[in-house]
Amino acid sequence: MEAVAAASPSLGASFLPTSSSTILQLLLLMVMLVYLVVQTLVPRRRSTCTAPLPPGPKPWPVVGNLPEMLLSGKPAFRWIHHVMERTGTGIAGVKLDGVHVIAISCPSIAREVLKRQDTNFASRPLTLASETFSRGYMDAIMSPYGDQWRKMRRVLTSEIVCPSRHKWLLDKRADEADNLTRYVYNLAGAGSGGAVDVRHVARHYCGNVVRRLVFGRRYFGEPRPDGGPGPLEVQDVDAVFASLGLLYAFCVSDYLPWLLGLDLDGHGKMVREANEMLTRLPDAFIDERWRQWKSGEKQGLVEDFLDVLITLEDAEAKPVLTIEEVKAQSQDITFAAMDNPSNAVEWALAEMVDSPEVLKKAVEEIDGVVGRDRLVQESDIPRLNYLKACIREAFRLHPVVPFNVPHVALADATVAGYHIPKGSHVILSCIGLGRNPAVWDDPLRFNPDRHIPTDPMADVTLTENDLRFISFSTGRRGCIADL
Repeated sequence: MEAVAAASPSLGASFLPTSSSTILQLLLLMVMLVYLVVQTLVPRRRSTCTAPLPPGPKPWPVVGNLPEMLLSGKPAFRWIHHVMERTGTGIAGVKLDGVHVIAISCPSIAREVLKRQDTNFASRPLTLASETFSRGYMDAIMSPYGDQWRKMRRVLTSEIVCPSRHKWLLDKRADEADNLTRYVYNLAGAGSGGAVDVRHVARHYCGNVVRRLVFGRRYFGEPRPDGGPGPLEVQDVDAVFASLGLLYAFCVSDYLPWLLGLDLDGHGKMVREANEMLTRLPDAFIDERWRQWKSGEKQGLVEDFLDVLITLEDAEAKPVLTIEEVKAQSQDITFAAMDNPSNAVEWALAEMVDSPEVLKKAVEEIDGVVGRDRLVQESDIPRLNYLKACIREAFRLHPVVPFNVPHVALADATVAGYHIPKGSHVILSCIGLGRNPAVWDDPLRFNPDRHIPTDPMADVTLTENDLRFISFSTGRRGCIADL
């Protein structure tokens, strides 16, 4: 679900130093024992491809570059970026056990993967965290390529993020925007100038919107008179962000499955605890709503996404989704709508405060389009180009994660003249793309004007189809928030 997160999708977390040394000792022991078996008993599979692998450090036998990464003392994502800097190319490769991890920071190469060869890179890796949070790959975001993914993706595109549903839920989104204004006003001391925690407000606004759209309610617990979150809502949002921090974070047992039961780095325990907190409140509501529909207590009027998912029927009037699939799909929606939007708002406001001329220009645009006699409405957004340019610049300069969610190669491929073996994990560097000096002038400077088109009638969009930075990704496994 994009400050850069401490633990990120696609190899973002690091081990504790004590765990690193223990794991490294086991890896070295395994090298000495298994390498002899590999060399003497197992015939090597030789690739017929003549193209070279992407540049990167030479791997060790069996375990690849895992020892080098663990000994570096860096989080996995920083070590991979360091490798990319050393190679000086827009594509680099490392090997973790038998898995090739291909990192990309060049827009043209990124387009080759996610546009021209999108079909071949449409799968996801199998990891402990993704299996847990997807309830055994019952969802659309984390499931590997196959029938289940196609089924759940079809439900999303046809029933959840289609234009008719977007219009249908406009009043609920507008109500949450009004509540946000009221809550911020109360936090600011009813106009007396109190402090406002932007991260807290942005995250809980996203949480409120998700709960209204999915469950038809702002609160899991008792409503608060100031419009802010109660203890249960704080628990829910904290659980979502804890889970997102673990999802696709680096875990050694994802590459050395025989270590899975040992849980040497504590990753498995953290995932289980986060998932328990994540599912506790939503599952109770879904169970009750499922019972109401199946017993006939509730019938007729469909009021939110949860009702949509539960009542879906096929041509023979049979339910399309099981209750576990409903829970998994609801969780997908929550993951997709939380971290990226709140992170962009937090950084855009921080940069505006640091650049008064940018803030002044944004305020003048709002005054010119909206005026001071009413609040901003969704219908105003198409005309707020400079404000959207500020959000785009936040996406570019301050992505919520270092890498996007991994894409897995379904077959051998050639990308930018390099051989990408079947099963490779391909990751796009959100930092490398957005701060690439070959693409962006003065890349570390917050400059929304770089996103304003020369044609004054052209619209500024939040998506970046040329992949010069990552906002919502693209292709078959693109972010559902952009559908």
